[in-house]
Amino acid sequence: MVRLDKTSNPAFSDYFWEDNNGSVKTMTVTGILIKSLVSIFIIAGITAAIWKLHSNGYPVKWFTTGGMLAAIVISIIISVRQHWAKFLVPLYAIAKGCFLGGFSSYIQAEFPDMPYQAIGVTIVTFLVMLILYQTRLIVVTKKLRSIIVTACASIFVTYIISWILGFFGIKVFIWGTSWWAIAFNIVAAIFASLSLLLDFDYIERHKNKAPKEKEWLATWGLLVTLVWLYAEILRLMRKLAIRF
Repeated sequence: MVRLDKTSNPAFSDYFWEDNNGSVKTMTVTGILIKSLVSIFIIAGITAAIWKLHSNGYPVKWFTTGGMLAAIVISIIISVRQHWAKFLVPLYAIAKGCFLGGFSSYIQAEFPDMPYQAIGVTIVTFLVMLILYQTRLIVVTKKLRSIIVTACASIFVTYIISWILGFFGIKVFIWGTSWWAIAFNIVAAIFASLSLLLDFDYIERHKNKAPKEKEWLATWGLLVTLVWLYAEILRLMRKLAIRF
């Protein structure tokens, strides 16, 4: 029987953990950590390169749009062809590097130290959530999982709708610097943080059980959450800096 554990991150759907094919080597936390660090270094390197281009006067707007669209397409392909993950996750890291490079280069020019501060806050948040999970100060129950899944889905739908409305010249409040926009950002950042708990929980449930190649899927899932968390923190910091 396939378990119906849910997570806020589609990369950790049970769909990806079926058909183990009798693999001898299994997924390990160390394997996921190594792959995640390599992917993060790829993202950081591309982001730094795009910052350099922006500082030299080159337009980088298309890096943001292109990176975002490429990441979405790659994610969809991984969702239906999970055995391609080991080839697609590095491409996903490149796409996210382009997105974050273009997205954060403008903020870097406006507030030079802010992206580094956002990286620091993201790392601290990750470690805090990991400690809370490992010490069981927060226990991932079925009710908590349901709340986080529902909230993250609602936030995602809100972003998609507002993005589509933007093509028709309709500006949704979440993109401004009003108190409502800041409140939405805070809520999004909180649930991005909480979704890490579900990712940790899912990895723990499948470590030493799922096939070794599934480490790429776990890596993809963590990247999805970490990039989302960083983007929310950076947007929130910028809005607060403008307001104050």
